[in-house]
Amino acid sequence: MATEAEAVVRAAYRAAEGSVLDIQGFRDLFAEDGVFNNIVAGESYRGEHLGDPAVYMAKLAPDIHRELHRFHVMGDTVAVELTIQGSFTGLFETPVGVVEPTGAKLAIPTADFWYIENGKVKEFNCYVGLSVMLAQLGVQPDFAAAVAASTAAAS
Repeated sequence: MATEAEAVVRAAYRAAEGSVLDIQGFRDLFAEDGVFNNIVAGESYRGEHLGDPAVYMAKLAPDIHRELHRFHVMGDTVAVELTIQGSFTGLFETPVGVVEPTGAKLAIPTADFWYIENGKVKEFNCYVGLSVMLAQLGVQPDFAAAVAASTAAAS
């Protein structure tokens, strides 16, 4: 039998599925002062912006699905190991322009930590495997530019 904390977390994943995409329902699961932290990107979302990362991912891969592998429930804390799956059929907006969709299949390893308080999400920390995601999108690091920049900075 699922605990209240696990039920809240499973409802959040369900609301963020591409086939459902209930952003208001997702936001409603958070406490009034709840926060969604995209740890790898160094971004935090609150209030009306709590669903922004789910919308972004659904635009990137409209068939987005989160394959939930392991749930670890420790009182009001829920740790989840999952894979974010989908097809790269949407646009990938970057600071220097848009990467056009390739149809590539995505399978992004992710670890999520949910902190539940009074039946609501107080804090959600998402650790998405960004390097794997970028490789699957066909975005490779530009090591030559990094070496050139570091050499210029050292001069």
